[in-house]
Amino acid sequence: MEKFAKTAMWLCIGALAVLATIVAARTITFNIECEGHIKLAADANSIELAKTELKTAIDYAEAHELTEGYTSVWFRVPADNLAFWYNNMTSAYKELCDLPTDATPLEKTNVLMKLRETLLDDGDIVTHPDGISVYPYNKAYAYTALGFFGLMILFMVLWSYAWDIEFRRRYL
Repeated sequence: MEKFAKTAMWLCIGALAVLATIVAARTITFNIECEGHIKLAADANSIELAKTELKTAIDYAEAHELTEGYTSVWFRVPADNLAFWYNNMTSAYKELCDLPTDATPLEKTNVLMKLRETLLDDGDIVTHPDGISVYPYNKAYAYTALGFFGLMILFMVLWSYAWDIEFRRRYL
């Protein structure tokens, strides 16, 4: 029983490592393909550049169905509302597109400043719901991780119990 419990515990650790690797890969992909473009749109110095970068982020959100739902696992937290995040980006894009070509530099600067404040928190952190990179699998990943942690604890207890029995058999 000790060998089984020890092997099973290490398999759970391996499964958790694989799960963590998948989540990390999805996070990196989101950061490169969407979040990075939102940051570039916020940092843009011209309306055209901001439109191009924001459109790339909106296209990514639409292609990966990040337009509605919640990224939270147990509670519907307002900060995790995908529809609000997506609609906020699309309305900012519409405002960029609706700006007349003959707008004054002051008007353009005001729109770019508003865009920056809309897309970023604390000056340089991109606003998006937590857990967006693994959406729509947030619950599956969370429950899988909890299950493996639970099994790992169970196997640790079994291993400890088997070790205790072996110790008592040999030395007591």
